[in-house]
Amino acid sequence: MCEFCIRHGEGKKWYEVMSNYSQELYAQGNREGFMVHLLSDIHRDYAASAGKLDWVKRKLPLAYRFIRRVGTWKMKRDHFGQVVPLEDAEMIVDMVQSVTRLPCVCRGATRGRREARYCLALGVDVAGVTGGFSDLTASLEVLTPQQAKDLLREFDREGLIHSIWTFKTPFIGGICNCDQDCLAYRTQVTADLMQVMFKGEYLAEIDPAQCTGCRSCLKLCQFGAIQYSALNSRCAVNPLKCYGCGVCRSACQKQAISLADRQRLAGLKGVW
Repeated sequence: MCEFCIRHGEGKKWYEVMSNYSQELYAQGNREGFMVHLLSDIHRDYAASAGKLDWVKRKLPLAYRFIRRVGTWKMKRDHFGQVVPLEDAEMIVDMVQSVTRLPCVCRGATRGRREARYCLALGVDVAGVTGGFSDLTASLEVLTPQQAKDLLREFDREGLIHSIWTFKTPFIGGICNCDQDCLAYRTQVTADLMQVMFKGEYLAEIDPAQCTGCRSCLKLCQFGAIQYSALNSRCAVNPLKCYGCGVCRSACQKQAISLADRQRLAGLKGVW
């Protein structure tokens, strides 16, 4: 299990613990104020901060390693994520008091698309958080649990990666549905600037007896974790690259892909 499971999981996956979504926890530590400040920073500072960190990585590698270590520690303390498969995302929807759909601030920062509604706020006073951002407030939509699940399934078919996010850990306040336009993806996967999220608690596996080599799963994988062998005419998963999102399953017409517990593979112990 990831370190959050050990620290905040009460013996199970940390996002299965009801107290990590509770209104009592949300009310502590001025989390609403933290969210407002975070939104301001994302809109204002992302491009400049990423550019500076990339320059330090290239020009000052020793300083960069220190900055990366400190930055990752701060992210884990304040605003960190973890990839979850569809079924776990649906389980979370059933656990929380409310689900509100709102525009994605990541895509607003990276693409200038302020109307791209891919984020789900969980048990949060969204109106209070977004009150100073008219482009966000104008597109709020309170969803029933079933509506939220239907939306997650639609995103899954599109190849979007589900992930949960803390707002002052361990409070979980959102499910994001990410692709290569998202800040977390660009920071961790594309540029490898800093760790901002854990891989999922699972690993995708492809049954070679069922795989036909159609490569539909390869095209959908956001992490480049699926490889194709022309010799065998089959696909296989690179376990070191797989994030366990399970999105590849929706592309497989033969149901050849399943998720396995990451813990059972000794070579992946501590690889998050």
